[in-house]
Amino acid sequence: MSGVNKVILIGRLGKDPEVRAYENNVKKANFPLATSEFRKDKEGNKIELTEWHNIVCWRNLAEISEQFLSKGKMVYLEGKIRTRNWEENGTKKYYTEIEASTLTLLSPKEENKPTETQVPNPPSPIVGKIPESPEPEFADDLPF
Repeated sequence: MSGVNKVILIGRLGKDPEVRAYENNVKKANFPLATSEFRKDKEGNKIELTEWHNIVCWRNLAEISEQFLSKGKMVYLEGKIRTRNWEENGTKKYYTEIEASTLTLLSPKEENKPTETQVPNPPSPIVGKIPESPEPEFADDLPF
């Protein structure tokens, strides 16, 4: 039986993505992502715990990251945990990162950088509730 290596994160970028181009025009983007949760300490004070994740995006996701992501943007991403290791001066070093497979921008559209394919000021999405359906009318002589 094989294992499962899946990570789902929602967080904010700690800095703009660093994008590099390699052979055959393959791009790689790296950026830190902060996820936060809130807890109460012993005295009942609300404290924020922040975890930093190293994110790497390849190919199309790297291009999307380069175009639309910047420091402070909120994103949803799915990916896998990857750990690289090497030896440096006789010491084994490790680097753990999240290799993204899905990326969704969660920041409002007005915060996005306009591109050639985007309208400079896109209309805001309409937010509303799904209307409740009326109660169905039943006959008084139900068979049960």
